[in-house]
Amino acid sequence: MKQMKTKDITLPRLNNLKPTLESTAFKLMEEAGELAQAIGKFRGMSGEQTSMNEQQVVKLILDELLDVAQTAVSLMFVLEEEYGADIGEALQCHIQKLIDKDYLRVE
Repeated sequence: MKQMKTKDITLPRLNNLKPTLESTAFKLMEEAGELAQAIGKFRGMSGEQTSMNEQQVVKLILDELLDVAQTAVSLMFVLEEEYGADIGEALQCHIQKLIDKDYLRVE
């Protein structure tokens, strides 16, 4: 079987917050909106003049993307700890779904 190309990051469980399913889901949507706003600036879609160069905007996009990832990981911790979710099993099902939809080819 061919090796899948992956991007691995490790993000911490935030230990100075008391996240709930709802608060973390809302935070995830907020962070996704901030990511979309940064990409809009990059593409000139915000309607405002930006004095940021491409490198600065790419850094802003990365910062917002990591905020989205951190919040998603925080939500995974909530699902594991509060609801007994098995993230490893869910990940395997997710990868199979990608294969089934032909988004991912594994030889």
